[in-house]
Amino acid sequence: MFVDPPAPQPLQPGETPPVSGSPGLPTPDMAVSWEFNPDYQRLVMMWRQVLPELDALTSSLDKAYQMARSKDVWDAPVSGRYVEEMAEWRTRLGLYRQAILTSISDQAADTPRWIPVNAGAPHAFS
Repeated sequence: MFVDPPAPQPLQPGETPPVSGSPGLPTPDMAVSWEFNPDYQRLVMMWRQVLPELDALTSSLDKAYQMARSKDVWDAPVSGRYVEEMAEWRTRLGLYRQAILTSISDQAADTPRWIPVNAGAPHAFS
């Protein structure tokens, strides 16, 4: 079984943006305000959307695997092959889950939570 990577954390109540590194009067090129990064928020939403789907796939495959292993369901010689194939599907689904969640987690680790916004700066191309 794989362990899920750390999930991107949503904006917490009371969370404040980072403080400016240089005290004193702000310069024109220094950011005077911050906003929660919308790209980071999209990663949080993506994680919350993907995780229940992956959990549903895993649970339905686990249920079918448990039924296939049960001698109450079937006792045919061919059942061993189906059980082996389902075990392989479970392994592949685990690897797929790990890859998807790791890619979201890695992207979130590389994306800043807060981005500077220059107050009063024109946004010509936004």
